[in-house]
Order: sequence, then structure tokens, then C-alpha cells
Amino acid sequence: METPACYSWKAYSFGQQNYTPGQCSFFGSNHAISEAVGWVIVVAFGALFTLLTTVLVFLDHRYGGSSSSSEQFSTAGRSIKAGLTACDIVSKWTWAATLLQSANVAYKFGVSGPFWYAAGATIQVLLFAILAVEIKRKAPTTHTCLEIVKARWGTTAHIVFLVFCLLTNIIVTSMLILGGASVVTALTGVNLYAGAFLIPVGVMLYTAHGGLKATFIASWGHVAVIYIALCTFAFLIYAAPNSPLGSISKVYENLSQMSTLRPVHLNKEGSLLTMWSLEGLVFGIINVIGNFGTVFVDQAYWQGAIAAKPSATYKGYLLGGLCWFAVPFTMATSMGLGARAMNLPISIEESNAGLVPPAVATVLLGPGGGFLLVFQLWMAVTASGSAEQIAVSSLIAYDVYRPYINKKASGKQIIFVSRMIVLVYGVLSGVLAIVLLKIGLSLGWVYLVSSRRLCQHVLAYLQSSSRGQNRC
Repeated sequence: METPACYSWKAYSFGQQNYTPGQCSFFGSNHAISEAVGWVIVVAFGALFTLLTTVLVFLDHRYGGSSSSSEQFSTAGRSIKAGLTACDIVSKWTWAATLLQSANVAYKFGVSGPFWYAAGATIQVLLFAILAVEIKRKAPTTHTCLEIVKARWGTTAHIVFLVFCLLTNIIVTSMLILGGASVVTALTGVNLYAGAFLIPVGVMLYTAHGGLKATFIASWGHVAVIYIALCTFAFLIYAAPNSPLGSISKVYENLSQMSTLRPVHLNKEGSLLTMWSLEGLVFGIINVIGNFGTVFVDQAYWQGAIAAKPSATYKGYLLGGLCWFAVPFTMATSMGLGARAMNLPISIEESNAGLVPPAVATVLLGPGGGFLLVFQLWMAVTASGSAEQIAVSSLIAYDVYRPYINKKASGKQIIFVSRMIVLVYGVLSGVLAIVLLKIGLSLGWVYLVSSRRLCQHVLAYLQSSSRGQNRC
């Protein structure tokens, strides 16, 4: 039997016995929390949030004056203020990869990883604020980014960009499900394929019922849970005297020793504490370029700009980008560097599957830490997943159904098509995730592929809002 690769792991625990001597894989065949709890998170929480969001949407319709029109379903009445817009940006930009892959690059490359991940994915949202303002100025009644493309460049360009918009949504949704299912399975023992299928199914129910306004209403609660869990883990790593680390000086000391015991390839002097990392720099370049594609080509971000009030558009996107920076940066510097500082025996396979944070959470809080991390991840997956589902439904309803199938479609027909697409896409995305798992593709692989396939269309979207553009 082959010995799994473990980053040249050595039994050096800095006085903390966090593993069995000779262990290579952190999780192996054991699970941090019971399988029953995993099923509760995947199934019961979906039902609970569907019910809660449904009640809030009903109250908004009953007492807030919201209508039940197709405009309300797809654009939330174009009345969202800056604070809720910022919450929406944080929730939809916090993928499973934000929590898992950020810690993975910190575990692999050291302190350069958190910076390149967070900074490399913040600049796109900040720059999108400029485009959001242009949308409000030049296309205030649009529903999707592709309606602008069709008006400026015609049908051929419209169809081409439709393909790439849908491809973006499929890739993003796949990353959400792969990361979420892997962690739930590692921590609870829930069947991997069942988890991958049920995650989008739980999201699609409340999304189909409430539309875009439901995703905005739910985003506030999602962001609150994400930040509470984030602060908990950060304080346990850097400021809790009873934890395995508990102070900044202890983390620094352990990372310095680990740099000697397990030097990082192509880092200056093998140090985990240097920004001079060639592999970290390469990742940063890929991250910056690739995330332009997953923001500017993703209808979910255009939809957020379309739904915002004109006076709140740029404020919401600037505030949301700055607030989002703290999520991957804190997660990576806490969980990724914490795993290195405690010298946890995490295998390459576990790291690529995004299991660095679950390992650290389990060491810090036992089963409670595993539950908190899965709950945080579930919130991130559902927040981003619902945004992707409503984005796909808008693309099909306004860029396929209305222009090419039923040019005189009524508002009720648009809502019906949108809801059906949310349901169909939810089921199909679960099936696609199972296929990806069957052929052995990990979260890290899908993340890097998205960077290389989507960025080439960013310039065209920027040009779509500039002057002097003609049809093809």
C-alpha cells in the first residue's frame, strides 16, 4: 500500500499532541461530528431557511408594499440601499473557495497566500463599482448584462456572451458544491454524492419562491454567521490562552521553527513568513486575472447593481469589497497558518479538497468546532448558490425565453419561467457536481480552470458601457 504524500510531515507538535504518532491523513476514516448532525445541516437547515425566508418575503409583500411582478422577482424593485447591497456582495463573493482555498494557499505558501488571495479578489469588486454606476446611468431599466450586449452588438454577440455567462455560473456553482460537500463528508461522514446533490436543492426552494429580494433578505443573516464564526476562530488562534496556540508570538515562533523543519519550496530561505514566494506570486497572478472573469462575466454581480438604488450603487460595492477582504484574509491567516503552526498532519489530498480549516477547527473546539465551520460554510454556499440560481433564471427568462421564444411574454409568464429554471438548474447542478466527483476533480482544479477560461471576456463587458460601440 502506498504511503500518502503529507508535505514531508514530521512528528513535531510543539508540546501539543494533536495527532496519533505515525498518522499521515488528519481525518482518515474518523469524523469530528456525527453523521446525524451532518444530515441536519444539509437537509433541516435548508428547510428552516426556506421557511424563514418565505415568511420574511410574505411580510415584505404584505406590509412593505412590495409587488409580485416580474420586475420585483428579478430586480427586487431596484430599491436596495447601500448597506444591504454591501451584505449581498460579501455573501455572494464568499464562496466555499473563499473559506477553504484561501486557507489552503496559506498552508502551502505561508503568509503570501492570504495576501494574494484576498487582495487578488478584492480589486475586481472595487472596479465593478465603476461599471455599476454606468449601468444606472446608461441602462437604468435593464434586467441582465446580456440585454446591454444585444442592444449594442446584436444577436450574434448576444448568443456568444450568453454561452460564457452560463458557463461562468456553472463553474461557480460547481466550486460551491464541491467545497461544501467535501467538508460535510469529512466532518460528518454524510455520503459525498448525496451531500453534493442536496446542497443546491435546499437553496433552490427559497430562491424560487422569493426571487432576488429573498436572496437580499437572506444575505444579511448569512454574513452575520460568517463573521461570527470567523472572529471565533481568529481569537482562538491569536488571543485565547487556553488554545493550542493562543497568541501572536506563539504563532510566529512556531512558524519560524516550521520554516526550518519543513521549508517551503521556492520561498526565500524556505520561510513561511516571507512575501518572497514564487509559487505564491504565480497564484496571485492567476487569482487576479481569473477573478476578473468570475465577477465581470457573472450575471449575479450585474444583478446586484441593477437592484441597487442609484445613490447606493457605488457605495454598496466599495463597502462590500472592503468588508469582503477581511473574510479570506482572516480565514487564511488563522486557519491556514494555524495548521502549519500546529504542524497538523494534513495530506496533500486533504489540502486540495479544502480540508485545512476543518482540521484546525476540530483541534480548537472539538466536535463543536467542526459544527461551527460546517455551519459557516453552509451559509457561504447557500448565499452564493442562491445568487447563482437567480442569475441563471434571469438569463434564461430575459435573454432566451423573451427575445427568442415568446417576444410578448407577460410578467406572470416571466415569473413562471424564472421559477422553473431555478428548480431545474438546482437539480442539474447537483447532478453535475456528482459527475465531477466521479471523475476525480477537486475544488482546487475547478478554481484554477475558471481563472483560465473566463477572463478573456472582461474587456468586452467594459466596452459595452463605453461610447462609440457599434453592432457586429
